[in-house]
Amino acid sequence: MGSGRDPLDGLDEEQRAAVCAPRGPVCVLAGAGTGKTRTITRRIAQLVRTGHISPGQVLAVTFTARAAGELRTRLRDLGVGGVQARTFHAAALRQLRYFWPQVVGEQPWPLLEHKLRLVGQAAQRAGAGTGVEDLRDVAGEIEWAKASLVSAQDYPAAVAAARRGIPLPAAQVAAIYAGYEELKNRNRVLDFDDLLLHTAAALEEHSAVAQEFRDRYRCFVVDEYQDVTPLQQRVLDAWLGERDDLTVVGDTNQTIYSFTGAAPRFLLEFTRRFPDAVTVRLHRDYRSTPQVVSLANRVISAARGRAAGSRITLEGQRSAGPEPSFAEHDDEPTEADAVAAAIEQLLREGTPAGEIAVLYRVNAQSEVYEQALDARGIPFQVRGGERFFHRPEVRAALRALRAAATGHSPADSALELGVAVRAVLAQQGLTDRPPEGSAARARWESLCALAELADDLASGTPDADLRQLVAELDARADAAHPPAVQSVTLASLHSAKGLEWDAVFLVGLVEGTLPIQYAEGNQAAVEEERRLLYVGVTRARRWLALSWALSRSAGGRHSRRRSSFLDGLVPPGPNARPSAAKAASPASRARKSVAGVSAGP
Repeated sequence: MGSGRDPLDGLDEEQRAAVCAPRGPVCVLAGAGTGKTRTITRRIAQLVRTGHISPGQVLAVTFTARAAGELRTRLRDLGVGGVQARTFHAAALRQLRYFWPQVVGEQPWPLLEHKLRLVGQAAQRAGAGTGVEDLRDVAGEIEWAKASLVSAQDYPAAVAAARRGIPLPAAQVAAIYAGYEELKNRNRVLDFDDLLLHTAAALEEHSAVAQEFRDRYRCFVVDEYQDVTPLQQRVLDAWLGERDDLTVVGDTNQTIYSFTGAAPRFLLEFTRRFPDAVTVRLHRDYRSTPQVVSLANRVISAARGRAAGSRITLEGQRSAGPEPSFAEHDDEPTEADAVAAAIEQLLREGTPAGEIAVLYRVNAQSEVYEQALDARGIPFQVRGGERFFHRPEVRAALRALRAAATGHSPADSALELGVAVRAVLAQQGLTDRPPEGSAARARWESLCALAELADDLASGTPDADLRQLVAELDARADAAHPPAVQSVTLASLHSAKGLEWDAVFLVGLVEGTLPIQYAEGNQAAVEEERRLLYVGVTRARRWLALSWALSRSAGGRHSRRRSSFLDGLVPPGPNARPSAAKAASPASRARKSVAGVSAGP
């Protein structure tokens, strides 16, 4: 180990226990903001420093290239170079390229980076639709099946057992899955899941390969272990063999990717598999104020079916800050304007734009916040998705509306405008109920947002027609600011995982959105939605604002109700519904909203 700081410097009691645990199985249950990356990097450095392992014998895996880069950077700062810190897929790709000639006897097959062409060919053979969204949803089902170690033959039974919403009949998805695998093998290419499958098979079936690998790597570290899929666990088992020099770190309260095959049971059952494992619970939250931490604890404590051994009550370690604010609004434009006003105030008070985030459940919610921030000249970036008017389905819908506007009569009433818009959008995929499949659902949500924008225009301008609607939508699209480096982040709750900001606005917290409509009737799915809210709350360091609107459109009927996850959390009083004082000026309403977000020591 080169020069670097002492791995034990600045650790709390629990972190030190994890870092100093002897070689062997270690399970670190790390709550949000408790310093898990610090703990695992210090553990690696301590094992190297005390001579138990050399850096080159360590393989640390996590789920994103950004997280792997963070591990490498911190290890270098500790004077530990040479540790392999990679994603599961990157580690498997490197190993497979090395071992392939020995196992297969030829050059490695190339990686298939874009699978939709082969999925489309298989879908055509199976008599299924070949639209881009259809193919994306089927590709997602194939990825889930392979991550879950489910074959094409077993797919129908597996999805029935999982109560999984699927975009096509199970037998048809299974046929496409089988056809895709056949085409892929015929073309001698691999997809990303094959990297893991073939790596595991090489180690399981070829003792010389396994011996060479296990001579090289002696110590394994897995971050975000609650998100491991059965396929990734199979690879990990193949890496380990009969050994137990494994450190895992995770938090079942942040399990939000079960739709991809992620299974927290591996974390929950770790001590059953390794009875001698050292288990350490990190509960001191260094990220958020005690006020934010308290709300996070209350959100997750209402969860049903939590495994007793995984429960962690966070303890905030930062100095006190403002209480989280709750705000109910008449409609989404009012909610968005209040959020934008609060952000404007935070910027004036010196909070950098890059330390502010607006988080929502589905990407289609971003448009009204893009509009509100644009109106105030506040730069922003959309993370994990394109800006609303740049999305392919929105651009296609605008083209269809523009074509329909050519023959539309200006004398049409507001009702006829709504009917006309929905008739056009029906040809683009708008239906009365959301479809199954995440890609189709994202498209549907965008089309719904366009239809509701038409309702907004019709309610404010009763004689509006399709030409005016298209002009309004074009103006909104043209008003966008160019990208800025220092900007407010707009992001879905899923894409916010692993990130943090000084100020966070959790918006659109209504039933049907969080929890999402299609989770209804499935308790496991509802609890995953609750964990999404928990993840959102724990992204905030100091300022946290939660809000919802009773209507989608300005002046619309108050048919929505706030998320049931907020029951028992919203304090009584005027802060629960600042928009009730309709006589107040917009500036006054903005000041009240800001006061609920930025006040405090």
